[in-house]
Amino acid sequence: MPVQRLKDWPDWVYLLREYYEFYRYLPSGGSTKIRAHQRTVREGISRVMRANPEMEFMDAARKPVVTHFRRALDEGRNERHAPLIRAIDAVSAQLSWQYGYEKMPKGLERKFAYAEFMGPAGPVLTDEVIIGIVLFAPGCIYPAHAHDGITESYICLSGAVSENHQGVYAPGSLIFNPPGTSHRITTSDLEPSLLAYAWEGPRDKLAGRSCRSRAAGPREFAGAERTRRVARRVACAAAGIPTRYVGGSRQLRRDGPLLARTASDVPQGTRPDPGRYRSLYRQAY
Repeated sequence: MPVQRLKDWPDWVYLLREYYEFYRYLPSGGSTKIRAHQRTVREGISRVMRANPEMEFMDAARKPVVTHFRRALDEGRNERHAPLIRAIDAVSAQLSWQYGYEKMPKGLERKFAYAEFMGPAGPVLTDEVIIGIVLFAPGCIYPAHAHDGITESYICLSGAVSENHQGVYAPGSLIFNPPGTSHRITTSDLEPSLLAYAWEGPRDKLAGRSCRSRAAGPREFAGAERTRRVARRVACAAAGIPTRYVGGSRQLRRDGPLLARTASDVPQGTRPDPGRYRSLYRQAY
Protein backbone atom coordinates (compact mmCIF):
# COMPACT_ATOMS: atom_id res chain seq x y z
CA MET A 1 0.00 0.00 0.00
CA PRO A 2 1.54 3.36 -1.00
CA VAL A 3 2.48 5.67 1.84
CA GLN A 4 -0.09 8.44 2.25
CA ARG A 5 1.39 11.89 2.81
CA LEU A 6 -0.08 15.23 3.73
CA LYS A 7 -0.24 16.57 0.17
CA ASP A 8 -2.29 13.53 -0.85
CA TRP A 9 -5.10 14.90 1.37
CA PRO A 10 -5.94 18.46 0.22
CA ASP A 11 -8.55 19.04 2.91
CA TRP A 12 -5.91 18.49 5.58
CA VAL A 13 -3.53 20.87 3.80
CA TYR A 14 -6.25 23.53 3.78
CA LEU A 15 -6.93 22.92 7.48
CA LEU A 16 -3.28 23.48 8.41
CA ARG A 17 -3.19 26.61 6.26
CA GLU A 18 -6.19 28.04 8.08
CA TYR A 19 -4.69 27.11 11.46
CA TYR A 20 -1.44 28.84 10.46
CA GLU A 21 -3.27 31.99 9.45
CA PHE A 22 -5.32 31.91 12.65
CA TYR A 23 -2.20 31.91 14.82
CA ARG A 24 -0.59 34.53 12.62
CA TYR A 25 -3.25 37.23 12.85
CA LEU A 26 -4.92 36.57 16.20
CA PRO A 27 -4.04 39.47 18.56
CA SER A 28 -1.60 38.82 21.39
CA GLY A 29 -2.87 41.71 23.52
CA GLY A 30 0.64 43.10 23.85
CA SER A 31 1.91 39.97 25.64
CA THR A 32 5.42 39.01 24.50
CA LYS A 33 4.97 35.48 25.86
CA ILE A 34 1.74 34.91 23.96
CA ARG A 35 3.23 36.42 20.81
CA ALA A 36 6.24 34.08 21.10
CA HIS A 37 3.92 31.09 21.57
CA GLN A 38 1.88 32.02 18.51
CA ARG A 39 5.08 32.32 16.48
CA THR A 40 6.35 28.94 17.70
CA VAL A 41 3.07 27.25 16.76
CA ARG A 42 2.93 28.66 13.26
CA GLU A 43 6.65 28.01 12.65
CA GLY A 44 6.02 24.38 13.61
CA ILE A 45 3.06 24.18 11.23
CA SER A 46 5.18 25.74 8.48
CA ARG A 47 7.97 23.18 8.88
CA VAL A 48 5.50 20.30 8.92
CA MET A 49 3.81 21.47 5.73
CA ARG A 50 7.16 21.78 3.98
CA ALA A 51 8.17 18.30 5.12
CA ASN A 52 4.99 16.72 3.70
CA PRO A 53 4.87 14.07 6.46
CA GLU A 54 3.07 10.76 6.50
CA MET A 55 -0.60 10.56 7.40
CA GLU A 56 -1.76 7.95 9.88
CA PHE A 57 -5.50 7.70 10.37
CA MET A 58 -7.20 5.87 13.18
CA ASP A 59 -10.73 4.55 13.22
CA ALA A 60 -13.20 7.45 13.23
CA ALA A 61 -14.02 6.93 16.91
CA ARG A 62 -17.00 8.81 18.32
CA LYS A 63 -17.87 9.78 21.86
CA PRO A 64 -21.25 10.81 23.32
CA VAL A 65 -20.34 14.52 23.31
CA VAL A 66 -19.98 14.45 19.51
CA THR A 67 -23.77 14.73 19.28
CA HIS A 68 -23.13 18.44 20.07
CA PHE A 69 -20.47 18.83 17.35
CA ARG A 70 -22.82 19.94 14.58
CA ARG A 71 -24.33 22.62 16.79
CA ALA A 72 -20.87 23.84 17.80
CA LEU A 73 -19.76 24.06 14.16
CA ASP A 74 -22.94 25.88 13.13
CA GLU A 75 -22.46 28.46 15.88
CA GLY A 76 -18.86 28.96 14.80
CA ARG A 77 -19.87 29.73 11.21
CA ASN A 78 -21.24 33.05 12.44
CA GLU A 79 -17.86 34.16 13.77
CA ARG A 80 -14.90 35.89 12.11
CA HIS A 81 -13.00 32.59 12.00
CA ALA A 82 -15.66 30.87 9.83
CA PRO A 83 -12.96 29.77 7.29
CA LEU A 84 -11.33 27.64 9.99
CA ILE A 85 -14.71 26.19 10.97
CA ARG A 86 -15.35 25.17 7.35
CA ALA A 87 -11.91 23.54 7.14
CA ILE A 88 -12.61 21.55 10.32
CA ASP A 89 -15.98 20.47 8.96
CA ALA A 90 -14.31 19.23 5.76
CA VAL A 91 -12.25 16.65 7.71
CA SER A 92 -14.85 15.89 10.38
CA ALA A 93 -15.57 12.39 9.06
CA GLN A 94 -11.91 11.44 9.57
CA LEU A 95 -11.59 12.68 13.14
CA SER A 96 -10.99 10.21 15.95
CA TRP A 97 -12.43 11.51 19.20
CA GLN A 98 -10.59 10.55 22.36
CA TYR A 99 -10.68 11.03 26.13
CA GLY A 100 -7.00 10.86 27.05
CA TYR A 101 -7.75 9.39 30.48
CA GLU A 102 -6.86 5.93 31.74
CA LYS A 103 -9.61 6.42 34.32
CA MET A 104 -12.32 8.85 33.29
CA PRO A 105 -13.48 11.27 36.02
CA LYS A 106 -17.05 10.59 37.04
CA GLY A 107 -19.62 12.21 34.75
CA LEU A 108 -17.09 13.50 32.22
CA GLU A 109 -17.51 10.75 29.63
CA ARG A 110 -20.63 12.41 28.17
CA LYS A 111 -19.34 15.96 28.46
CA PHE A 112 -15.95 16.03 26.78
CA ALA A 113 -13.73 14.66 24.01
CA TYR A 114 -10.86 15.89 21.87
CA ALA A 115 -9.58 15.18 18.36
CA GLU A 116 -5.99 15.78 17.31
CA PHE A 117 -5.07 17.11 13.89
CA MET A 118 -1.30 16.95 14.11
CA GLY A 119 1.18 15.39 16.52
CA PRO A 120 3.19 12.24 17.32
CA ALA A 121 -0.01 10.15 17.08
CA GLY A 122 -1.24 11.73 13.83
CA PRO A 123 -3.18 12.01 11.67
CA VAL A 124 -0.47 14.43 10.47
CA LEU A 125 2.62 12.79 11.95
CA THR A 126 5.08 15.15 13.61
CA ASP A 127 6.78 15.90 16.91
CA GLU A 128 7.03 19.63 16.18
CA VAL A 129 3.76 20.73 17.75
CA ILE A 130 0.39 19.22 18.69
CA ILE A 131 -2.81 20.87 17.48
CA GLY A 132 -6.43 19.82 17.56
CA ILE A 133 -9.86 20.65 18.93
CA VAL A 134 -11.69 19.91 22.17
CA LEU A 135 -15.47 19.77 22.46
CA PHE A 136 -17.40 20.42 25.68
CA ALA A 137 -21.09 19.76 26.18
CA PRO A 138 -23.23 22.42 27.90
CA GLY A 139 -22.61 22.56 31.62
CA CYS A 140 -19.26 20.75 31.52
CA ILE A 141 -16.79 21.10 34.39
CA TYR A 142 -13.35 19.99 33.22
CA PRO A 143 -11.21 19.19 36.27
CA ALA A 144 -8.08 21.12 37.22
CA HIS A 145 -4.89 19.87 35.61
CA ALA A 146 -1.46 21.11 34.50
CA HIS A 147 1.04 20.20 31.77
CA ASP A 148 4.65 19.55 32.69
CA GLY A 149 6.99 21.32 30.28
CA ILE A 150 4.27 22.09 27.74
CA THR A 151 2.94 25.52 26.79
CA GLU A 152 -0.73 25.37 25.87
CA SER A 153 -3.19 27.71 24.25
CA TYR A 154 -6.91 27.39 23.67
CA ILE A 155 -8.85 29.52 21.22
CA CYS A 156 -12.62 29.57 21.66
CA LEU A 157 -14.31 28.81 18.34
CA SER A 158 -17.91 28.68 19.58
CA GLY A 159 -19.77 28.82 22.87
CA ALA A 160 -18.20 30.37 25.95
CA VAL A 161 -15.87 29.06 28.66
CA SER A 162 -14.34 30.24 31.91
CA GLU A 163 -10.93 29.18 33.21
CA ASN A 164 -10.30 29.18 36.97
CA HIS A 165 -13.30 31.53 37.38
CA GLN A 166 -11.06 34.38 36.20
CA GLY A 167 -12.94 35.55 33.15
CA VAL A 168 -15.30 34.50 30.37
CA TYR A 169 -13.81 33.65 26.97
CA ALA A 170 -16.13 34.22 24.02
CA PRO A 171 -15.45 33.10 20.43
CA GLY A 172 -12.14 34.47 19.17
CA SER A 173 -10.58 34.68 22.64
CA LEU A 174 -7.26 33.03 23.43
CA ILE A 175 -6.47 31.30 26.73
CA PHE A 176 -2.75 30.95 27.48
CA ASN A 177 -1.41 28.37 29.94
CA PRO A 178 2.37 28.36 30.55
CA PRO A 179 3.99 25.06 31.65
CA GLY A 180 2.88 23.87 35.07
CA THR A 181 -0.10 26.25 35.31
CA SER A 182 -3.11 24.59 36.90
CA HIS A 183 -6.33 25.31 35.05
CA ARG A 184 -9.96 24.24 35.40
CA ILE A 185 -12.55 24.89 32.68
CA THR A 186 -16.29 25.44 32.98
CA THR A 187 -18.69 25.96 30.09
CA SER A 188 -22.03 27.62 29.39
CA ASP A 189 -25.16 25.80 30.53
CA LEU A 190 -26.99 26.47 27.25
CA GLU A 191 -24.56 25.84 24.38
CA PRO A 192 -21.66 23.50 23.61
CA SER A 193 -18.17 24.98 23.43
CA LEU A 194 -15.61 24.16 20.75
CA LEU A 195 -11.99 25.14 21.35
CA ALA A 196 -8.91 24.88 19.16
CA TYR A 197 -5.75 24.05 21.05
CA ALA A 198 -2.01 24.00 20.48
CA TRP A 199 0.77 22.45 22.56
CA GLU A 200 4.42 23.29 22.12
CA GLY A 201 7.45 22.23 24.12
CA PRO A 202 10.34 19.73 24.17
CA ARG A 203 9.79 16.82 21.81
CA ASP A 204 10.05 14.19 24.52
CA LYS A 205 7.34 16.00 26.49
CA LEU A 206 5.04 16.18 23.46
CA ALA A 207 5.57 12.49 22.73
CA GLY A 208 4.75 11.61 26.33
CA ARG A 209 1.57 13.69 26.28
CA SER A 210 0.13 11.99 23.20
CA CYS A 211 -2.71 10.02 24.81
CA ARG A 212 -4.59 8.75 21.82
CA SER A 213 -5.46 5.07 21.76
CA ARG A 214 -4.70 3.17 18.61
CA ALA A 215 -7.15 1.56 16.24
CA ALA A 216 -7.69 -2.18 16.64
CA GLY A 217 -5.78 -4.49 14.34
CA PRO A 218 -2.14 -4.66 13.20
CA ARG A 219 -1.55 -0.99 14.00
CA GLU A 220 -2.60 -1.28 17.63
CA PHE A 221 0.16 -0.55 20.10
CA ALA A 222 -0.37 -0.43 23.86
CA GLY A 223 1.56 -0.13 27.09
CA ALA A 224 5.30 -0.50 26.78
CA GLU A 225 5.14 -1.12 23.04
CA ARG A 226 3.34 2.19 22.52
CA THR A 227 5.97 3.99 24.63
CA ARG A 228 8.81 2.41 22.62
CA ARG A 229 7.15 3.39 19.36
CA VAL A 230 6.80 7.05 20.32
CA ALA A 231 10.38 7.16 21.61
CA ARG A 232 11.63 5.62 18.36
CA ARG A 233 9.75 8.16 16.27
CA VAL A 234 11.25 11.04 18.27
CA ALA A 235 14.73 9.54 17.91
CA CYS A 236 14.29 9.13 14.17
CA ALA A 237 13.14 12.70 13.80
CA ALA A 238 16.17 13.98 15.71
CA ALA A 239 18.45 11.95 13.43
CA GLY A 240 16.69 13.05 10.25
CA ILE A 241 15.49 9.51 9.48
CA PRO A 242 11.89 9.14 8.28
CA THR A 243 9.71 6.19 9.17
CA ARG A 244 6.96 4.55 7.19
CA TYR A 245 4.74 1.51 7.22
CA VAL A 246 6.10 -1.42 5.23
CA GLY A 247 4.23 -4.70 5.19
CA GLY A 248 2.09 -3.74 8.18
CA SER A 249 5.03 -2.88 10.44
CA ARG A 250 6.98 0.33 10.95
CA GLN A 251 10.49 0.19 9.54
CA LEU A 252 13.19 2.75 8.94
CA ARG A 253 13.91 4.12 5.54
CA ARG A 254 16.82 6.46 4.83
CA ASP A 255 15.28 8.36 1.98
CA GLY A 256 15.40 11.94 3.20
CA PRO A 257 14.65 14.04 6.28
CA LEU A 258 11.45 13.42 8.19
CA LEU A 259 11.17 17.03 9.26
CA ALA A 260 12.54 19.86 7.17
CA ARG A 261 14.43 22.54 9.08
CA THR A 262 13.98 25.94 7.52
CA ALA A 263 14.56 29.45 8.78
CA SER A 264 11.52 30.80 6.99
CA ASP A 265 8.38 31.25 9.05
CA VAL A 266 5.93 31.66 6.19
CA PRO A 267 5.25 28.50 4.13
CA GLN A 268 5.44 29.21 0.43
CA GLY A 269 2.12 28.99 -1.35
CA THR A 270 0.17 28.27 1.82
CA ARG A 271 -1.73 31.50 2.42
CA PRO A 272 -5.28 31.27 1.08
CA ASP A 273 -5.99 34.98 1.56
CA PRO A 274 -3.27 36.99 3.33
CA GLY A 275 -5.50 39.97 3.97
CA ARG A 276 -8.46 38.10 5.38
CA TYR A 277 -7.22 37.27 8.87
CA ARG A 278 -5.24 40.51 9.11
CA SER A 279 -8.41 42.56 8.64
CA LEU A 280 -10.56 40.30 10.80
CA TYR A 281 -8.27 40.13 13.82
CA ARG A 282 -7.06 43.71 13.72
CA GLN A 283 -10.30 44.37 15.57
CA ALA A 284 -10.18 43.44 19.25
CA TYR A 285 -12.73 40.95 20.48
